[in-house]
Amino acid sequence: MDLSLYNTMTRTIEPFVPLKNGVVGMYCCGPTVYNYAHIGNLKTYVFEDVLRRTLEYDGYTVNHVMNITDVGHLTDDGDDGEDKMVKSAKEKGLSVYEIAQMYTDAFFEDIDALHIKRPSIACKATDHIQDMIDLIKRLEAKGHTYRAGGNVYFSIDTFPRYGALARLNLEELQSGARIDIDLNKKNPKDFVLWFTQSKFENQVMVWDSPWGKGYPGWHIECSAMSMKYLGDTFDIHCGGIDHVPVHHTNEIAQSEAATGKKWVNYWVHGEFLINETGKMSKSKGEFLTLSRLREKGYDPMDFRYFCLGGHYRSQLVFSWQSMDSAKNARKNLIKQIQSIKKITSEPAQKLSDAALSYQKSFVEHLNNDLHTPRGLAVLWTLLKDETLPGDQKLASLYEFDKILGLGLTDIASESVQEFVLPKEIQDLVDERAKAKRAKNYHRADELRVIVEKSGYTLKDTADGTVITKIM
Repeated sequence: MDLSLYNTMTRTIEPFVPLKNGVVGMYCCGPTVYNYAHIGNLKTYVFEDVLRRTLEYDGYTVNHVMNITDVGHLTDDGDDGEDKMVKSAKEKGLSVYEIAQMYTDAFFEDIDALHIKRPSIACKATDHIQDMIDLIKRLEAKGHTYRAGGNVYFSIDTFPRYGALARLNLEELQSGARIDIDLNKKNPKDFVLWFTQSKFENQVMVWDSPWGKGYPGWHIECSAMSMKYLGDTFDIHCGGIDHVPVHHTNEIAQSEAATGKKWVNYWVHGEFLINETGKMSKSKGEFLTLSRLREKGYDPMDFRYFCLGGHYRSQLVFSWQSMDSAKNARKNLIKQIQSIKKITSEPAQKLSDAALSYQKSFVEHLNNDLHTPRGLAVLWTLLKDETLPGDQKLASLYEFDKILGLGLTDIASESVQEFVLPKEIQDLVDERAKAKRAKNYHRADELRVIVEKSGYTLKDTADGTVITKIM
């Protein structure tokens, strides 16, 4: 079945045609590991996971590459602001490398909890500094760079196609420049490839380079690492819609200027998760994490279901009421599956014509630009179909879940039997409760992981923490 995707570059839904038959190269912008991922970030990773699962369902092998930005990224995409890594390290009293590792681990715990498949390659920026230097040298040799004020800049005037993704008007860039700009730049939209004189005292993360000791700009890492693992041209580049005007625009410029080739065939972007104050952002101070949702009594799958209920290209409005709706819908789904399993515990080995019709409809919606809300509608219609036998429903639901990723195959047919909790596990649970009361959510999450690795699951509810033994 043919997949079609909305390509941000062309602003149209296009049939997906890979560069190599049966194989897809996909790059996704990963986290900057100076803090926990907020649920707005996680919405993007859920949509990217649905894309990957859909591609795999369609029979493709997906080479999924994601960067881990563990080099100090500035608080503004336009090369301004404070170094996020250094700022977080000072606040926590840790080294920048300890900060990076702590939040990298936390990120992967979150995506595991959300059933987001881990990337084929998760590449750390600090492991690829030489690749970035080599790419900058290529740009320098082709006349796309200049040095000023101790930095190496990319000159957008040397790349006539600059701004195509964001539909920027180059003639208006100079007149529309901010008042507070980097005076070293020849054009306000030029961007730093390499900082050779740190803006911050006692900068820790620095490396030797042909231009002096320093560190890379943010944009260069994605170009260098994606091309290292996927080649000069690859199929799909994903990310949040906020990356279009600056980060992805600059990536295109430096990548295509270096190679002289088209860099990416399909640009796929997810819209914002918003609340009453607008887009969720770490810079605002207060932001919601998956850990916080758990503390409020929601399962990570409740949040995944919530995300699936909106199309990835539409803004999704977060509220506790909408989370309650998602939680109740998923609870109802679980009850429906448990009811089916009371009659038939095994899915059908072969789908009937009626079940195949539901499957065809579901897959068509997902292949039509990942329309998960319509896919969920098909799921509920199937469940309400009294003419369809239970084993056919189970088999169909399990097929759907290969893309939805809600863990439907793991739903038990009966209530979990009572058990006696070992003292060492109870001690961990009690310590976690104390950490929660002290608002030490990072420690609480660490203890949750230890308990779960010991064979138990924890679910926080309004009535307390429910402990379940994994059978």
